[in-house]
Parts: sequence; structure tokens; C-alpha cells
Amino acid sequence: MSDCIFCKIINKEIPGKIVYEDDECMAFLDLSQATYGHTLVIPKKHYANILEVDDKTLAHVMKIVKNLANQIVEKLDAKGVNVLTNTNEVAGQTVHHFHVHILPRYDENELKIEFTDHSNSVDLDEVYKKITK
Repeated sequence: MSDCIFCKIINKEIPGKIVYEDDECMAFLDLSQATYGHTLVIPKKHYANILEVDDKTLAHVMKIVKNLANQIVEKLDAKGVNVLTNTNEVAGQTVHHFHVHILPRYDENELKIEFTDHSNSVDLDEVYKKITK
């Protein structure tokens, strides 16, 4: 896509700190550096999000995510890592080219990813039936 910033990085139209590249995907440092070493892994073919990417490409991207996450933890002395992807604006997606964030963690307070417990207000049977019917 001509207006996609990630496609422009893939096509070398704009610079990126590329830490990995093969025929199918690329990984580069996120400009925001939400944590030290924050890296994005993307397929070279444009897909809007994880809901659109084909299974073969997704499997390859995730293999690279795993390898890079291990490398980042080891080389940057991180204590852990968050791996996530956002789909659509409501979930925080700002670049509509499928990508996976690798967020190295050094302490639990540097980045907040919080889950709210709604167990008292959600009927799991109802949710289960909706998903599985």
C-alpha cells in the first residue's frame, strides 16, 4: 500500500533500524521504544491485521517473533517479554499493517498492560454459547 509506513520501510523508501529480514518478513525497532528494545515483526506482504493474514505467513511471523524475543531477552538482559498485536483502532492499532510487538520487560512498573476482572458481571455460559454456536 502506497500510504503505509511499514510498506515504505519494507521498500526502503524510509529508514528503519532493521534487526531481522528474510523473504517473508522483517523486524525493526519501534520508534516509540515503549520499553528498551521494543521491536516490531511484520510480514512483507500487506495485511491490515491478524484477522486477514494467511496461516502460513502468520506461522512464519510467530516463529521469528519467538526467535527474536529470545535473542532480545538474552542480549538486553530483560527479565521477561510481552508479545502482542492490536487489531483495529478500538484495540489500539494505529498502523494498519499486521505487526507483532515484542516488548522486553525489565521491571513490572515500566509499562502497564492491565486486565480488569469482570468475573462477577459476565456469564461465561452465555459467552461460551455465542462463540461456539
